Amino acid sequence: MKLCAICLLALAALPGNAADATGANWPQFRGPSAGGLGSGAPPTEWNVASGKNILWETAIPGLGHSSPVVWGNRIFVTSAVPASGESSLKVGLYGDIAPVKGEPAQSFNVYCVNRKSGKILWERVAASGPPKIMRHPKSTHANPTPATDGKHLVVFFGSEGLFTYNLDGKLLWKKDFGVLDAGFYMASGAQWGFASSPVIHGNMVIIQADVQKGSFVAALDIETGKEIWRTPRNDVPTFGSPAVVPYTADGAKGWQVVVNGWRHIAGYDLKTGKELWSLKGGGDIPVPTPVFEDGLVVITNAHGKGRPIYAIRADAAGDITDSKSAIAWTEPRGGNYMQTPLLDNGLGYFCFDSGVLSVYKMATGERQYQQRLGGGTSGFTSSPVAAGGHLYITNEEGHSYVLALGPEYKLLAENEIGETVMATPAISDGVLYVRGGKHLFAIGAKQ
Repeated sequence: MKLCAICLLALAALPGNAADATGANWPQFRGPSAGGLGSGAPPTEWNVASGKNILWETAIPGLGHSSPVVWGNRIFVTSAVPASGESSLKVGLYGDIAPVKGEPAQSFNVYCVNRKSGKILWERVAASGPPKIMRHPKSTHANPTPATDGKHLVVFFGSEGLFTYNLDGKLLWKKDFGVLDAGFYMASGAQWGFASSPVIHGNMVIIQADVQKGSFVAALDIETGKEIWRTPRNDVPTFGSPAVVPYTADGAKGWQVVVNGWRHIAGYDLKTGKELWSLKGGGDIPVPTPVFEDGLVVITNAHGKGRPIYAIRADAAGDITDSKSAIAWTEPRGGNYMQTPLLDNGLGYFCFDSGVLSVYKMATGERQYQQRLGGGTSGFTSSPVAAGGHLYITNEEGHSYVLALGPEYKLLAENEIGETVMATPAISDGVLYVRGGKHLFAIGAKQ
C-alpha cells in the first residue's frame, strides 16, 4: 500500500458562534465554520525578502503545525519547544511511515501575539516533559489548532492534555484523556502524533479522538471541563477535526457534530451525542475536516484504495452507505488527502497533496476545471483560504498561488514565504497571517 507522507496537521476544527461569520475574527481552524472565508481583501503579491506587503514577522520557537487563530487584537498559536537542539522536519512527497525516535523533553507552549505589531504579549507552558507519543517525520507535537470564543482559549496537545485559558493567559481548567495513540492502524509502532483540533460551539467544547483503541467523540462544558456526553466510535486513527453543522429532522431544527472517518463517518446530535447517521468507506487515513454549504455536508479523504468526495444532505438519517437519497452526489476519485476543501458561492475547491486543483459545481458534482499548481514535485498540506474574490493556496516549500475564485482557472500571482509552510493561514481585515517553519507573518497592504 502506497503511503504519501503524513503531516498530521490540525486540519480540522469548526464553528464558534454564528455572529463570528460576518466579523473579522478567525476563531478556529479555517475560521468560522472551518469555511476558510475571511474578511477584507489581502494582497495578491508579497515578498518576504524585500518586505513588500509584509507588515511584520515574529519568530515562534519550536515546531508546530497548529494554525493561528484571531480574536480582536490578539493572535494565538501553539508550539512544542525541545529542551535541547532543534526538532527536525521532513517535508515533501514520500512514503516513510517510521516515527521520529529519541527526541528530548518538550515544552508545550501557548503564545499570544499582538495582531497589529506582532509582539508576543504572553507565553504559557501548558505541559512539559518527554512526549508520550512519537510523531511522524512530517508532523509535530503541536498539531491541533486552538479555538476561542472571545472569552476562552482552548488548546489541545493530544496525550499531553486539553487546556483552557482566558485571553489573558490564566489557566481556567485542564483535562487529561490519557495516551491518545494516533498512528498507522496497520503498524502499531508507527506513531504519528495527534492532530484533531477542538471546536467551540455555544457552551460546549467538542473533541474527536480517533485512536488505536477506544476512539470517541465528546462534548465538554466550556466553563468547567465537565463531560456532557461521550460517544464511542468504531474507527481506526483519523486526523481531521469535528464540524458543527445545522440539520432538520421531523420538522425540528438542530445542530449536529459531523466527523470524517474510514469505517465510521458520522453525524451526532450536538445536545446528546446520539448518532444520527453513518457512512462506511473512503480513504483509510482520513485527514480533511468536513465542510458545509447550502444544505450539503462535504466529506473527502484519499488514501489507500478510496479517494471519494461525498456530498451528503444534512438531514441524512441511519446508515447511508448505499443511500441514493441521502448522498446528493459522489465523485469516487476526486478526494483530498491532506487539505480541507473550500466551498464558496456554489463551487467546491479540492486540491490533491501533489498540487492538482479541481473545482466542482456543488449542486451537481460537475467538474468545472482541473489544473496542476507547480510541477508536481512539491507537497501541498496547508488548506486553501479565500477573501476578496481570491483563493490562496500554499505548498510545503512556502510557495503561494493566488487564483481568482470562479469556474475558470485564473492564476493571478505566485509568491514566496521563504520558509516551510504546513499550517493553514488565517485571514482577518484584509491581512493574511501565515505560519512558517520559524516565523508568523502578517501579509497586508502597507499604507
